[in-house]
Amino acid sequence: MLRRILLFLAGLILVGGAWVWWEWDHIAITASAPHWHPPVAAAPAEPAAPRAPCADYEPLRRAWFGDLHIHTRYSMDARASGMLGTVEDAYRYARGEEIGLGPFAGDGSGQRRVQIKTPLDFAAVTDHAEWMGEVVVCTEPGSPAYASRECLAFRGEAESPRSIATLVGGAMPLLNLVGFRNRKAAVCGPDNRWCRESLLNAWTQTQAAAERHYDRSPDCTFTSFQGYEYSNSPGRSKVHRNVIFRNERVPELPVSSLEQGNPLGLWEQLDKLCNRAEGDCEVIAIPHNPNVSNGRLFRVPWRDETLPEQQRQAQLRARLEPVVEMMQVKGESECKSGMWNVFGEDELCDFEKLRAAEAEPEDCRDDYGTGAVFGLGCQSRLDFARYALIEGMLEAARIGVNPYRFGFVGSTDSHNASPGDVAEDRYNGCCANTDNTAAQRLDPAPDFAGRSPAARNPGGLMGVWAEENSRDSLFDAMQRREVFATSGPRIQPRLFVGERLPDTICEGNMAAQGYRYGVPMGGVIADTLSASPLFAAAVTADPDGGLLQRLQLIKVWFDERSGFHQSVVDIAGTADNGASVDLDTCAVLGAGETQLCGIWRDPDFDSEQQAAWYVRVIENPSCRWSWRQCLTMDEKERPATCADPAIPRTIQERAWSSPVWYAPVAADPDID
Repeated sequence: MLRRILLFLAGLILVGGAWVWWEWDHIAITASAPHWHPPVAAAPAEPAAPRAPCADYEPLRRAWFGDLHIHTRYSMDARASGMLGTVEDAYRYARGEEIGLGPFAGDGSGQRRVQIKTPLDFAAVTDHAEWMGEVVVCTEPGSPAYASRECLAFRGEAESPRSIATLVGGAMPLLNLVGFRNRKAAVCGPDNRWCRESLLNAWTQTQAAAERHYDRSPDCTFTSFQGYEYSNSPGRSKVHRNVIFRNERVPELPVSSLEQGNPLGLWEQLDKLCNRAEGDCEVIAIPHNPNVSNGRLFRVPWRDETLPEQQRQAQLRARLEPVVEMMQVKGESECKSGMWNVFGEDELCDFEKLRAAEAEPEDCRDDYGTGAVFGLGCQSRLDFARYALIEGMLEAARIGVNPYRFGFVGSTDSHNASPGDVAEDRYNGCCANTDNTAAQRLDPAPDFAGRSPAARNPGGLMGVWAEENSRDSLFDAMQRREVFATSGPRIQPRLFVGERLPDTICEGNMAAQGYRYGVPMGGVIADTLSASPLFAAAVTADPDGGLLQRLQLIKVWFDERSGFHQSVVDIAGTADNGASVDLDTCAVLGAGETQLCGIWRDPDFDSEQQAAWYVRVIENPSCRWSWRQCLTMDEKERPATCADPAIPRTIQERAWSSPVWYAPVAADPDID
């Protein structure tokens, strides 16, 4: 605890009248730095480049898997931790080629050779926009500031100036790059010109790599997206977003939290520089890690504005943020048991929780807090996507717009340039040179957040139901929320809802009947029904993964006193299938399924009540990555983590569909 308090104090470094908060993978500033000069140019007024139609085209859509949250050497935290993997490496790995991970040799080559078992269908490199220019200035030989004391200290070739950080084990490399009321002149030069030029160069190189790897042929083997991460942590709480563009038409530079210190500013700038600019630029933002936001990520900030302004901001958020990343290396953000004013039980809510091993945090109730990136501060029901869905429906009832009508996705947040490295039986770590070895990954010493690195997990994947593996088709699916999240395996859940769906839908072509008579995941039933529609769900197991145990339907709604309600029902499979794991060998035992399908009608359906439903799929138990790596060690040499009851030895992998909403017309006049 003392170390965490010292780290917390070390984060309170006053820089130019703005507070900088340090965490493992982010430094964020809460006050805006001066904007770039000259101002950032909007996306070019040009159409997107043409591409050949895909030979593999499925009108009823098929599942594609990818990862839209990846960091390389351009990210300040990865580079400060010795990571030298490139954007090129990330796309090569995603496509199934071998790359090198740290430790890195003098020539920059990675000494651990790794390769994904099954290539991804799509990916995006999303390096932190904040201080990317400074990192490039200080790491590219020949740059004007390369030999400066600040850059030498950042690279570890000179001693850093004394600071509060020395109290907790050494100065933090990135602090050498942070300026006073402006970007640091010794690093960025006159009018910040060197940093602007270096950021432009890195952004251009990132785009070029994505274009090289986008398969525009009819084979459509791989899709790359242009993107970056907007990383802001006000009050040491994460409110980060991954910014993803439809195609190669993008603004001149990324919009970071240094220029736009709150999400509204980000949305408005993205709208101005991209969506409303001439040409074919189009963009969305994907929030992630609500589990460490102290209730801030889904807090409603516009309630003191006029009603038209509230509606404008809510509509802007809903349009620009159609999906949320709820599964990644820093934990799962679906739900949690025992939250304030949440009614209904769910025994499976305690899955891969980043803050689970610490003393139970105080509940924020209807407020929000600070410090979650250090494992401190209160935890809110709005740290979890399930309850944010209910908050959105409450807003729809209050102002006529639902800002939180979003789909669910997963990704990794790998800082190893290794998208899709999610297999429990071959996990290579997530975080540059901090977890190169099994011993480092299982180190019982708490990190800044008060947990062993073993509390992390390999992360998740994003699934998309789309006609083909092209940018337009995948991006359209994200916008209509026909997406799903997995905890790593390539599980394929499907959900259709409609009053005209036949009861025999599991016996026929579910997709054909589902699209004809109902709405898919991500859809809205905008009507006033006399009785419950039919819910039809099906799932196919990962052919290289575990067997399926059960298929569940989750329902959320609110009552007249604004109480949050949840219910869970198994519609196929059973928890009592006798499946288990041999913890000496990790052999899986017992029965399971490769496919499940079920139908259900809601006995408590209320035609005047907004509600949302989504599917959750549960696999049979299997060995967690941490226990697998414990088994590779001599029993007498295993770290204490291997016996820590707070680090589970088994895991039940899972997948989540996006919700379907029922919105009576009177309750939501802004149906999209």
